[in-house]
Amino acid sequence: MTSDTVSGTVRFRAGRPAPVWAVRVAHLIPLVVLPSGLWRIALVAGLPIGASAHGAPVRPGLGESVYIVSLSLVSEGLALLALGLVRPWGEVFAGWLPLVGGRRVPPRFAVAAAATGAVALILIWGYAAWGVVIHGNDLAFTPPGFALLLACYTPLLLWGPLLLAVTWSYHHRHSPTHPAHPRCS
Repeated sequence: MTSDTVSGTVRFRAGRPAPVWAVRVAHLIPLVVLPSGLWRIALVAGLPIGASAHGAPVRPGLGESVYIVSLSLVSEGLALLALGLVRPWGEVFAGWLPLVGGRRVPPRFAVAAAATGAVALILIWGYAAWGVVIHGNDLAFTPPGFALLLACYTPLLLWGPLLLAVTWSYHHRHSPTHPAHPRCS
């Protein structure tokens, strides 16, 4: 992979350019997801983050704690997958995958999966935000605790739109009419 700062692109082995903006946005996505994961881990660790359920401090049990930490890890892992839309490792299935390992990722599959995920994220976090607008602090968090919760979860509203933008860039680069596409060369 080489960088061409004059044209603002990053070139892969196949010669398909990824615009610098798309690379930056793909790197931003995991950072947008990180605060909510850290908030959940702080909750499990018992840190005083103002989390309460109707006035009583939230103390998740072992099963809930495993779920909460797993949710944080899975969310961050899914966010990191956005890098596959701008990096060479996202062009070929991992060799260890049965049946498809080592084969080229079909662009339609990548676009469909990423676009579906982006729309789902927009709907999920839009619904969650709407719930906060309608119900406010319905769990009776302390005011600073609720402010911290909002500060950590509000960036998730950007996850879907940012992923949609990177998906559009990937689709554009893999379009048969794009000049860098192998069929157009």
